Amino acid sequence: MLVDQGALDRAVAALAALDPAFVTAMLAQGGQPMLRRRAPGFEGLVWIVVSQQVSTASAAAIFARLKARFPAVEAATLAAASDEDLKLCGLSGPKIRTLRALGAAHAAGTLDFDRLTRVSAEAAHAELVAIKGIGPWTADVFLLFCLGHPDAWPAGDIALQEAARAALSLSERPNTKGLDALGARWRPWRGVAAYLLWSAYRAARMPVTA
Repeated sequence: MLVDQGALDRAVAALAALDPAFVTAMLAQGGQPMLRRRAPGFEGLVWIVVSQQVSTASAAAIFARLKARFPAVEAATLAAASDEDLKLCGLSGPKIRTLRALGAAHAAGTLDFDRLTRVSAEAAHAELVAIKGIGPWTADVFLLFCLGHPDAWPAGDIALQEAARAALSLSERPNTKGLDALGARWRPWRGVAAYLLWSAYRAARMPVTA
């Protein structure tokens, strides 16, 4: 699992043994990727849900209000909260329903975060998207940034699609299905490939300063 920078560095080396040309090119463009880590477990998944379809600034503001009102962002705490309390934090109706579904799954034992770290990326993804309101993007981003799953592959992420287009010199940006197929070459390190692609893409977009 990609739980610290050392683990990510070792995973990059493992991917380099699998696809040396790709890793060499990405490191030359973007340098060694830096670990991006969010809280694991229930709080991390709540953060990803809050982040759905809003800007980073908006997500941060909503989550800050949620933390201020409910310092312990746990399943039981949010289950006891009223819809009105959650709306005051800035959560929409659909997101409130998703959080209710997460809490119910956690209470029932069908959402087991420890188990998600022990199974394959595909199996963990399937468990998450079975919960009402959790889509593929949410599941994969949670697996990569909160649990540190090295093979999580957010194929529906537009930034990752564009990063792959630029890095692989594709004529057009691949869709989710296309990026899913492209990622097969990097198993079981697709999450590491995602880190490298994002890093190279950000570096290419940074303005050159004197």
